[in-house]
Amino acid sequence: MITITGPLWLWSGGQGSWHFLTVPEEQAGEFRAESLVRRGGFGSVKVEARINGVAWRTSVFPQKSGGYILPVKASVRAAAAIVAGDEISVVLEIR
Repeated sequence: MITITGPLWLWSGGQGSWHFLTVPEEQAGEFRAESLVRRGGFGSVKVEARINGVAWRTSVFPQKSGGYILPVKASVRAAAAIVAGDEISVVLEIR
């Protein structure tokens, strides 16, 4: 399990608005190792995420910086009572 703390940020490109949490490069080692074993689309790694008592299944996606990004969908944001700009802590477990 990996706990990530950081700001929830908004990317407004294309259609709709996407919210993400960045997994810094220094905390991404387990994801990089897993992506070499199981080849997910775009180098993604399947995870179970938990925030404020809300759990969901998703994937983290690699960034050029060496870190990963975790998408946080609208239903999770509503249930966890979080919005863009909030400092959040998420527990991630590789599936």
